[in-house]
This record gives sequence, structure tokens and C-alpha cells, in this order.
Amino acid sequence: MSTLCFDTEILTLPDSGCGLETFRQWALSDESPNNAPVFYLAGEVWIDMSKEQFFSHNKIKTEFTRVLSNIAKKKRLGSYCSDGMLLSNEEAELSGNPDGIFVANASFRSGKVQLVEGADSGFVEMEGSPDMVLEVVSDSSEAKDTEILRELYWKAGIREYWLVDARGEELQFDIFRRTSRSYSATPQTRGWMKSAVFSQEFRLTRRTDELGHPEFTLRLR
Repeated sequence: MSTLCFDTEILTLPDSGCGLETFRQWALSDESPNNAPVFYLAGEVWIDMSKEQFFSHNKIKTEFTRVLSNIAKKKRLGSYCSDGMLLSNEEAELSGNPDGIFVANASFRSGKVQLVEGADSGFVEMEGSPDMVLEVVSDSSEAKDTEILRELYWKAGIREYWLVDARGEELQFDIFRRTSRSYSATPQTRGWMKSAVFSQEFRLTRRTDELGHPEFTLRLR
């Protein structure tokens, strides 16, 4: 185990190379941080202790949760959950907390995704291959989101990888579809992209609200 100190807080992390099962046990224990994203990435332990940006990260996650959870509920497609749920996949040697996860009802029924019960009560982890995951890029997570997770989510058999980067002047939103060898970017028509998972087209826009702050809207048709 490794120990990190932040002011008066002491955080104990499993060492890189600890193994997926050891990491999963730690991630569900009282030793793991409640808010900081922590991932096990094919033998490496990654943790982000930076502060989450309000506009370019938190507001975007909230918008995707609003839209996608409503679609899933209205069409009875499955379950969409925001960040905080631990996702693990043995084949990809992956465990962590994506910014968003969608699991179709068929994936639950077939056992493609299973919910893992906690030691005390309830379900605290997803295991397997969900149909879609979302990541929102931050300065500290750029390499993880754009390179490492793109490969590992593909190995995990996840049908679509949604990636958003709102840090710069140009808003970037991609839906990557899983092919036999890698993820392929979905073609865009004036910013619109078709999701096979949701059977809808999506477009992410940004404007300035009444206070002069950036406002994001995930549109669908």
C-alpha cells in the first residue's frame, strides 16, 4: 500500500500492480476516497485529487444525466447512472468510476452486466460490459480519457464510448462505436451523431446564459 497526505487527511492507496481484485476490495472499503476518481488501469492505479471544474466538467455531467436518464426511463431501455458507481471488467483489467454509465435491460437479463452487493447492504458495483460509458475530459485526465480508457473500454466490450471536451473555445463531443479492432468515431452531420445504443441522434451545444456563464444543452432528435 502507498500513503498520500493532503493537509490533515491521510489516504492509503493500493500499489500499482496490486491486482484487480485487490483494488476492487480497496475501492469498496472505508479506505477509499468518497469523491476523488480512482481507477485501476491494467496494472496501474490512477487517482485524481484535483478540484472538479464547475462549467467544463460538472455541468456537462449533469446535462448528460438529465437527458440520458430521461430517455432510458421514458423508452424503458435500461438504466443510466451518473458518476459514483464502480465499474469493473476482468477481461480489460479495469475498475473505476466513469462519468456516466448506461446498461440496457437486455444486458442485465443476459448477465452481460451484473450488480455486485455490498458488504453491508444494497448494490455498490457493476461488473461486466455496459452498453455505453461517458467521460468528460479535464486537464488532469486527458491522457487517461483520450488514450488509456479508449483502449480499455474497447477491451471491456463496451459498445459506445462517449467523450466530451469543453475546456477550449471549440466544444468537442464524440461518440465512438466499437468495431472488431478498435473504436471508430461516429460520422457527424452538422454536429449530429447517431447512437445505436439509444437509437437517437445527439448534438451538444454551448451558449452563454443570462449571467454570462457557459450553458450546455444535449439535444436529440
